[in-house]
Amino acid sequence: MNIVVFGAGGRVGRQAVAEARRRGHQVTAVVRDPAGHGDLTDVRVVAGDVTDVGSVEHAAAGHDAAISAAVDLSVPPRDFFTASSRALTTGLTKADVRRLVVVGLASIMPGASGAPLMDEPGYPNEYRPFYLGHAAGLAELRTCDLDWAYVAPAGDFDHDGTPTGRYRLADHGDPASRMTYADFAIALLDEIETPRHHSVAFSVREA
Repeated sequence: MNIVVFGAGGRVGRQAVAEARRRGHQVTAVVRDPAGHGDLTDVRVVAGDVTDVGSVEHAAAGHDAAISAAVDLSVPPRDFFTASSRALTTGLTKADVRRLVVVGLASIMPGASGAPLMDEPGYPNEYRPFYLGHAAGLAELRTCDLDWAYVAPAGDFDHDGTPTGRYRLADHGDPASRMTYADFAIALLDEIETPRHHSVAFSVREA
């Protein structure tokens, strides 16, 4: 497949690129400044703005599917995630790319109580504006006709752990859950190769 990865320079994006290449797919890695990502090798690296419809359409043309792991911490989270969701869904449609897998956030997924994890007692909320930005972006996805899936870790990432090559679906968000970026990338590519979730948000966790 030809897969375009937006936000390919970040920690999740890099692992998504690596997993796609490991499986033999052709990858276009979209970053803000290609000059700063000389370590992204064996892929086509292009400059792009995930919040701009024209930029998304141009980068995605000729591809079979897209992954978005993009984030811009210099922009208010609600502004960024709503703009990126709108630009992705419109730009990908214009480019005739029908499948989009978006990297999500555990905080806005249902916890054990059924309420969003961020609203459960004791959950850390110092980054609540970031959580709400993700929620606003997901709300935008829910209004589109694209075949999308929003994939969130059940908890947080294990930054230094050893990948297991496995993952499992999570019943609910769990603040204690930790999975590696590499294992999370497997879940992303599985949803690209063999889509099982359509127009829904779901969580994955360590196996």
